[in-house]
Amino acid sequence: IVLGKAASSSPKSLEAMLSRTSLRLLFPTTRGASSGIRFLSSGTEYDCVVIGAGPGGYVAAVKAGQLGMKVACIDKRGPAGGTCLNVGCIPSKALLNASHHYHMAAHDFKKYGIKVEGLSVDVPTMLKAKDKAVRGLTMGIEGTLFKKSKVDYYKGWGKLTGQNEISIDLNEGGTETIKAKNIIIATGSDSAKIPGVPIDEKMIVTSTGALDFDKVPEKLIVIGAGVIGLEMGSVWGRLGSDVTVVEFLDRITPGVDNEVAKQFQTILSRKQKLMKFKLGTKVMGAEVKGDKVHLKVAPAKGGDEEILEADKVLVSIGRVPFLEGLGLEAAGVEMDGRVIKTNDHLQTNIPNIYAIGDCVKGAMLAHKAEEEGIAAVEHMAGLGGHVNYDAIPNVIYTHPELATVGKTEEELKEAGIKYNKGVFPFMANSRARTIDDADGLVKVLADKETDRLLGVHMLGPNAGEMIHEAVVGMEYGASSEDLARVCHAHPTLSEAVKEACMATYGKPIHI
Repeated sequence: IVLGKAASSSPKSLEAMLSRTSLRLLFPTTRGASSGIRFLSSGTEYDCVVIGAGPGGYVAAVKAGQLGMKVACIDKRGPAGGTCLNVGCIPSKALLNASHHYHMAAHDFKKYGIKVEGLSVDVPTMLKAKDKAVRGLTMGIEGTLFKKSKVDYYKGWGKLTGQNEISIDLNEGGTETIKAKNIIIATGSDSAKIPGVPIDEKMIVTSTGALDFDKVPEKLIVIGAGVIGLEMGSVWGRLGSDVTVVEFLDRITPGVDNEVAKQFQTILSRKQKLMKFKLGTKVMGAEVKGDKVHLKVAPAKGGDEEILEADKVLVSIGRVPFLEGLGLEAAGVEMDGRVIKTNDHLQTNIPNIYAIGDCVKGAMLAHKAEEEGIAAVEHMAGLGGHVNYDAIPNVIYTHPELATVGKTEEELKEAGIKYNKGVFPFMANSRARTIDDADGLVKVLADKETDRLLGVHMLGPNAGEMIHEAVVGMEYGASSEDLARVCHAHPTLSEAVKEACMATYGKPIHI
């Protein structure tokens, strides 16, 4: 233990040597060997037990196995991958892709000289393709990743019964108790609910139900103009639904740079005509009447109520940490409001119990949870481990895509930070023009004195991939000039990033 502690503050070469030594002492690589601490119990003993097999949990379990720990992962759902892989990120992207193909064929092919006759939507087949993608990925976690890293996977409900003990109500029946030197809470989140809006996942649904409509609803109301609402609204809007988005605020995509959000709204509503927005509107209640949903709404600032009618209503107002029934209180784990309280190393007030992902502070993003899972495991192994929360990207997978990293212009103004701004439209990008997909822009914000990148915001084709140039730049403290002086292949969409950086510290070439 002294070796591990020394390693965290020593030079890299010495740190690596000492860390390897401490790892061999604490976590013998021979499978089945006991951990560094013995427990007076007949239950199976592990170096690390992860409760939750979502993106944060399964990645943490795999990493722990790679470091030679004896590790177990527990999840009630059964198929690994959590909300993200089963009923979130992955299936929604499959439907976004399929619906985009249909929308292109129905509305854009003809201008390229491609004629399509008898075009129609086969929703059951579309859902089968979605399910196939999900099944392949979830099976890959359990069948390949867990086996490769020798992770024991328990399918059941895990609950803390002590600071080193977990009781598991197994899905197949019975209860098993296991011991752990370290525990990671990675139980994710659940859809937030609205009082007076009863969710049945048939007529009034969360994102889970919206992924499994058996036919295209004639009218769809989406409550919430955030990531989930706009993605799922795009799916069904492309396939023919009349989509109305109801949002309490007077803007869409809260937290996104306002200049970018305004252009995003214009593209979705006026140019693509995918959805209508009813902003500054609060939901008062909902009632199913026959085969319709009646949604009662009113102006957020006060005014007369009205009834909106739809075939389906999607509730997508955000997510809340899922922590019920985990035994946190009995184990003495401290909370910070709705989330588990952790330090900079993702440890709770009980040092051997860690928490990551949606159940701790910060953005509820799968990739943020993954980074925290790795950081937590590396810390418990004496290898340091950290997460740079200023360089975590966020993407909305509509078309065009919206991708951001770092501070918005509004946040910089509020903090009193002086900055330079550079904006470059895709309309001036040759690749975007050649593929006739030129909506959107790249916006770069950099420190006025040092030119260090503070935030980058993209709205356009393939923005979810291009954002990582900015993420790498911010991770390594790059300036806007640094990115601008990197040679970008021509013609590429990425040249818009180069030009926006040029506009930040000097002048762009093509506008």
